[in-house]
Amino acid sequence: MATFKHVLAATDFSEASGRALEMACTIARDSGARLTVAHVAEVPTYTEFAAPVDLVTPITDLAETKLEELLKSVRDVCPGVKGAVRVGAPWEQILAAAAEVGADLVVVGTHGRRGFAHAFMGSVAERVVRLSPIPVLTVRSRIPS
Repeated sequence: MATFKHVLAATDFSEASGRALEMACTIARDSGARLTVAHVAEVPTYTEFAAPVDLVTPITDLAETKLEELLKSVRDVCPGVKGAVRVGAPWEQILAAAAEVGADLVVVGTHGRRGFAHAFMGSVAERVVRLSPIPVLTVRSRIPS
């Protein structure tokens, strides 16, 4: 089994990313690796007009609060876990965060959508897998029936 030095787990606070975080914690603990948990806040953009209010601050403040709560829940297993909130396209920012912290493994959850739902929604996990220069572990939210 490969030994990792720094694992980056991506979270959108969903069931799928919760399972991925559990897996990332286990890998980090068993490898003696550092763990960073990253959340990417997507801020709506307005091309027709400038938004009259700051949309970024409340969105990132809420994300930071939720991320800190999540980190508290895993500190027993991974005491040195760090968190990062980023703003932008999730797949881009996950890869940028991994490069920034020097991660050698990315762990992401996937909802396992297929067909129209997959085509319509796209897949952050799929883009991360396709474009990542380092290994990516995808974890499904549930086993298909």
